[in-house]
Amino acid sequence: MLPKFLLADNSQEMPDMLYVVHNETPRFIVGSDIEDFSVNQTIYWIDEECTDKDLVAQLLEEAEAFLEAELENQDTYFEDGEDD
Repeated sequence: MLPKFLLADNSQEMPDMLYVVHNETPRFIVGSDIEDFSVNQTIYWIDEECTDKDLVAQLLEEAEAFLEAELENQDTYFEDGEDD
């Protein structure tokens, strides 16, 4: 089973963008500015585009929460690894 969200990037071609992939229906990829998730968001639908605006807003909030937690976890992971 895949996680609900995945973090992705394409730093060679789009170094200022970060992507969050939503793996449950409705599946989509949201691309955003690496410095601020709410800036320049673009949703790329894998499944048919969802017309429920409330659901989309909720999923984008969840994606942002996932991204923040993931980046915080990476910071902690790399800080802990510096002592090795």
